[in-house]
Amino acid sequence: MNPTKTIRIAAAIILNDLGQMLVVRKRGTNIFIQPGGKIEPGESLQHALERELREELGCSPKHLTPCGRYSAPAVHEANHIVDADFFFATIDTEQVFAGGEIAEMRWINPTMPGEIELAPLTALHAVALAVAKIKGTA
Repeated sequence: MNPTKTIRIAAAIILNDLGQMLVVRKRGTNIFIQPGGKIEPGESLQHALERELREELGCSPKHLTPCGRYSAPAVHEANHIVDADFFFATIDTEQVFAGGEIAEMRWINPTMPGEIELAPLTALHAVALAVAKIKGTA
């Protein structure tokens, strides 16, 4: 049995005025995830997320609010766990575009995401956090 390895990331939960949550899909995959990414050595969580949002979506967050640390199985790396610090991110949603390694972005209803495949971290944790935020309980 292979040991489980951990991938540390900072990830954003971005909601628009309609209560939809932004998810992205990297090139070469069909699974949607939260925007964000790995934390570089010496980088703070917030700085890592700001950098990733600039690279992936061409935007800088106006505000980041921490909302917890969560883990789930990684979707593209066997025997890995993704350990994510989530932040609610306020951005100018009109200026967002898929860039860098992002092939596609979608705004989904977190209570009914539809037919798309969500990564475990998104399905198990980000959706619940988004719904709580929309209901005013987060």
